[in-house]
Amino acid sequence: MELNPKNDFVYSATDLDVREGQVIEDLKAASRIPIPDPDRWLDEEIEKNVLVTTADNIINWGRQNSLWPVICFPACCAFEFIGAMGPRFDLSRFGMEILRASPREADVMITAGTLTWKMAPNVKRIYDQMAEPRWVIAMGACAISGGIFRSSYNVVPGYNRIIPVDVYLPGCPPRPEALLSAIQMLQKKINKGTSLIKE
Repeated sequence: MELNPKNDFVYSATDLDVREGQVIEDLKAASRIPIPDPDRWLDEEIEKNVLVTTADNIINWGRQNSLWPVICFPACCAFEFIGAMGPRFDLSRFGMEILRASPREADVMITAGTLTWKMAPNVKRIYDQMAEPRWVIAMGACAISGGIFRSSYNVVPGYNRIIPVDVYLPGCPPRPEALLSAIQMLQKKINKGTSLIKE
């Protein structure tokens, strides 16, 4: 089989030049808008992994997830509180696994039970010994309004007469689920607070 050297090219040199020029012109027409930077994914990755927040948000997050309670005169409600500390309701998931013996180590006072005027100065003293910031949950009808003993001459008609109360938890006694709900309400309140800017 012999090859004919005269028929090696299908197109002439002029046709090849015209065709190559057309490809270049088409490419130039399609390249008027720049192609996005292929390294843009680096910026997107940084935006996905960098957390931008305020100092208040970080402080409030830490405070709301590490509440250290002190119990103040629990009466009947103490049994419901004990139930909430058990494995079924597990208060330790809120950072409250250890009840503080000293008010100087606590930031949440859970008041429960009937308060008499004779005990009121001691409750006030315990509250004053707690470090700032501090919060109070009034647990049960006795803590909110004096309960069934509210008409007695020696009963304080609610802990809010001597200390500020942040969350009211009604019931006689309130169930552990209600206590968990009150703690979550307190956490939301803490999250909305400001730490650095005083108004």
